[in-house]
Amino acid sequence: MHDLPCASSCSGGDVPDGRRRAFLKVLPAVTAGAASLAALPAEAAEGAKPHWGMLVDARQCIGCQACTVACIMENVVPEGSFRTVVSTYAVTTGEGAAAVTGTHVLPRLCNHCDNPPCVPVCPVGATFKREDGAVLVDGERCVGCAYCVQACPYDARFINHHTGKADKCTFCSHRVEAGLLPACVETCVGGARVFGDLNDPKSEIRRLMADAKDELKVLKPEQGTRPQVFYVGLDPRLQGKVDGTQTPALSGLTWQPKSHGG
Repeated sequence: MHDLPCASSCSGGDVPDGRRRAFLKVLPAVTAGAASLAALPAEAAEGAKPHWGMLVDARQCIGCQACTVACIMENVVPEGSFRTVVSTYAVTTGEGAAAVTGTHVLPRLCNHCDNPPCVPVCPVGATFKREDGAVLVDGERCVGCAYCVQACPYDARFINHHTGKADKCTFCSHRVEAGLLPACVETCVGGARVFGDLNDPKSEIRRLMADAKDELKVLKPEQGTRPQVFYVGLDPRLQGKVDGTQTPALSGLTWQPKSHGG
């Protein structure tokens, strides 16, 4: 089987060949709701469609923003807006003379929730969740009311000031349908992002999630949104962070976009 070609927005990082080949091998998938919070998905009925998700290994992320740039180029995201971004925090451990401050990163994007709060608030049904797990916006229906932007607890949506419509990460559904990886995954320098079928027990994402099952986290689990973006190696103090507000032990963002966050 041939390797996947690099996205036109490639920023210098290469995804391992095995990951490309594994992505193309689509096996039985699950029904919606199989991946709940940070629990491993259950096996799906034979012949079911894929249910896409992403695993982010914060230990491998170097905060280079290659994913951010790749996404902007691939999806023609307007200046000042972001479908994905890596926020960088200064985190202090200990007190007084023993205090140590280190840098921690938080890659952010739409969580493609299995219980997306953005869907029921849309007055025209423009936001919807597909059978494959992707939460998308129908630009023909969207009236730009921004109800979905306000409903998202992850600050993952914005109103595109070129189109006047709601905009967000789509898991690069146009690339996935063509057998390619999302642009942010294809260009990740550290290989920190893994995309695949959450219901294929033989997929790389399922294998890595099983290996790290005691360390898996999702952002804001108390919201009950059942995110399909999972994290490994995420500092627990960042688990509820999606913006620039400060909390104890967090000295704030050391880098953030000029306007909208991922």
